[in-house]
Amino acid sequence: MSAPSHPYTYRAMTAADVPAAHALSLNLKWPHRLEDWAMLQRVAEGFVVEDAGQLIGTAFTCLQGAYATIGLVIVSNDYQGKGIGRRLMEQALQACGPATAMLNATLAGVPLYASQGFIEFARINQHQGEVQPLPHPTLASGENLRNAGTDDWPRLLELANAGSGLDRSRVLDDLHDAIERTVIVERDGQPCAFAMLRSFGRGRLIGPVVAQSTEQARSLIAELLAEIPGAFVRMDIQADSGLGEWLSSVGLQQVDSVAQMARGTPPRIVGDMQQFALVTQAVG
Repeated sequence: MSAPSHPYTYRAMTAADVPAAHALSLNLKWPHRLEDWAMLQRVAEGFVVEDAGQLIGTAFTCLQGAYATIGLVIVSNDYQGKGIGRRLMEQALQACGPATAMLNATLAGVPLYASQGFIEFARINQHQGEVQPLPHPTLASGENLRNAGTDDWPRLLELANAGSGLDRSRVLDDLHDAIERTVIVERDGQPCAFAMLRSFGRGRLIGPVVAQSTEQARSLIAELLAEIPGAFVRMDIQADSGLGEWLSSVGLQQVDSVAQMARGTPPRIVGDMQQFALVTQAVG
């Protein structure tokens, strides 16, 4: 009797799989906390592959309106080169349905995803480090910083959607209680930019950052960094955001770069909004 072409078990991820998936990422030296995995399992459709009951691979598809982000496609080092990653990608792509698939690929992985129909449309640079003292940038006349309140949430979702081209409702609603602080730029009594601070990975993460200008983005980031001196902070920023050198000067050095890729037309931002920093690389 011939052996099956796929001797492994592929199935949907459940909340019970989160600890094993987290352990898999730790073995690969990824920084994600158990809570970071749990968040993605709640907002996305996850897939796992097992060998005799041992979890050896994962993938996620997060539907966000007309687009779907694919992330945390992981295969244990002991099972590389067996076609497992490709089959996980097939499942993740199928879960996208009619939505346009997006992902952030390592530069080494770009040719593989290009062969599957993905086209690179931007770069994301990962910055991280311990926060150093920094001067506070100046906002334009008529703009001021303040903390976000409960009544601001619907407007912040509008800005997040406009700046990313994605429907951020489910992702940001899930993160709501985990956010330590959200600071906004206000003009004429209305929020026009914002940034969020929360725990993630080895320390804190600032993202998303959505603004109309680099000056607004710097002011928002500086306001959040000022309250956590010496903390370890990560940001995943658009490579062309104008923030890279400034972040390096305040202790957040660039440590990696990934390619934003889409299997179809990339998302379009609305008006003059721009997403300067991602929520995470897994959800864009």
